[in-house]
Amino acid sequence: MTWSEMQPLLEQACWDTLYMVGWSTLIAVVGGLPLGILLVLTDRGGLLQNVLANKVIGQIVNVARSMPFIILMVALMSFTRWVTGTTIGREAAIVPLAIGAIPFFARLVETAVREVDGGLVEAVQSMGGNTWTVVRKVLVPESLPSVIASTTTTIVALIGYSAMAGTVGAGGLGDIAIRYGFQRFETELMWITVAILAVVISLIQSAGDYAARSLHRRGGQSGPAPKLRLLKASTATSKTV
Repeated sequence: MTWSEMQPLLEQACWDTLYMVGWSTLIAVVGGLPLGILLVLTDRGGLLQNVLANKVIGQIVNVARSMPFIILMVALMSFTRWVTGTTIGREAAIVPLAIGAIPFFARLVETAVREVDGGLVEAVQSMGGNTWTVVRKVLVPESLPSVIASTTTTIVALIGYSAMAGTVGAGGLGDIAIRYGFQRFETELMWITVAILAVVISLIQSAGDYAARSLHRRGGQSGPAPKLRLLKASTATSKTV
């Protein structure tokens, strides 16, 4: 296969991969962020302590995380067909990708939120802040650098999952590597797709690391005292409103 034949295939495959990963990441963040925060809030000593709810949510997350992605795709075929009308193609692949990523991202968010300084939480509570204020003014902003790093990790994992989804005709670089590189013995094309995936992952990882470091430095430079003053002013404004 010549380069002129490979180029359109690779361009479409790259776009399909980015499309699948982009939408799956968005859904994973929207679903996993509140789920991860809820795991912290309902835990023992949490602001919404509910041991039973915490255990139920935790078990659901654990079961979903433990399921291999290829099995998850097969198990969700009926649901995927109900949502998208098909089980083949990039739109169909988004369903298992997103559902598989939500519990994965939720656990990463949980770890990030647990690292937040408890003194800031207590400070907001002493100023009369409710649970929503603590989440909005402390937990989310203070854990943001770690959440950005977790998002990067999730994107990298989803790229790997999307390549695996190519085995069932989901499209993307994985599909090209299987259909052309493996089944048609186009070894050169297969290695090109591997190289493209490596470059894309490296770029995403570098961008995510840079964003996380920038937010961490900005938060570290402000120090605890300015943060407390800002929280005090924000809490007073929220109570006034």
